[in-house]
Amino acid sequence: MNHIRRVPAVLATLAGVLLALTAAPAALASPPPLGPNRAGYPPVTAPVHIHTVVTGGMPGWQITLITAGAALLAAALAVLLDRARATRRHITAPTA
Repeated sequence: MNHIRRVPAVLATLAGVLLALTAAPAALASPPPLGPNRAGYPPVTAPVHIHTVVTGGMPGWQITLITAGAALLAAALAVLLDRARATRRHITAPTA
């Protein structure tokens, strides 16, 4: 029964991917808006230098520590769930 339910989900996913792949190039194919010089492109200006100010954020070592902690937690949870599932299995004794 689960296989029958997966078929419409797979077809819907493929239809969405096909729609995204066909609609994106059409949207990007429109010509750029006319600029003030009417040549089809905006006038060329000098590049603007933007200086970013870093006042906050999280240091890399903290990100690494959080990632390692999450990985250890996920591994421990997987082991506990596997052991809990193993204890619930019923072993049938062979009959002679």
